[in-house]
Amino acid sequence: MTGPPSDVQTFLADLPEQTRAALIDLRKAIQSVGSGLEERIGYGVPAFYYKKRPLVSYGATSKHCALYVQSPQVIEAHRAQLEGYDLAKGTVRFQPDRPLPPDLVETLVRARMAEIDAR
Repeated sequence: MTGPPSDVQTFLADLPEQTRAALIDLRKAIQSVGSGLEERIGYGVPAFYYKKRPLVSYGATSKHCALYVQSPQVIEAHRAQLEGYDLAKGTVRFQPDRPLPPDLVETLVRARMAEIDAR
């Protein structure tokens, strides 16, 4: 890939098969939360927006996949559920062969939506 991807399909197409499959499943879990989400490339990775505000994004490196929750508060509130995953400020890193469970993704996305709604 040369330069940032222009769309989500291009981003996903350039990934190794196992990584692509894990991110496609992650994407589906995010999309399943409901309507009102807009997906586009933001900062070089696929990002979902809710009420015109950044909600979550996702990506991958050669070492891991990541869900960028973009909220240290959401990470902290769900720390027990995230045990065993590599956490950083607003980020959950995982291996493609150990993806995030869809119900956990839904919980994190709904928590982010609640943060946005509260503003």
